[in-house]
Amino acid sequence: MAKHEDQGPQIKKDAQYEALRGQGMRQEKAARIANADSRQAGRKGGKAPPCEEWTEEAPQDKAQEIGIQGRSTMTKDELIEALRGH
Repeated sequence: MAKHEDQGPQIKKDAQYEALRGQGMRQEKAARIANADSRQAGRKGGKAPPCEEWTEEAPQDKAQEIGIQGRSTMTKDELIEALRGH
């Protein structure tokens, strides 16, 4: 693997890095993608349950935290919709 001046010290997939840089991607992002473990790159992040599985209080608390107006009169489904639209 040839080290280029603009690259960091270790790029695992040099060809992928160069292709991403050629597409105009920032150095940092191109390096992160080129160095990502392909087994983990597509995995889903969070472990939180879907909003529909939340307790009745959870969407109310979250709506209060971010300041959604009218939350006290909303149903759980309306709160979830408002949170998604925020």
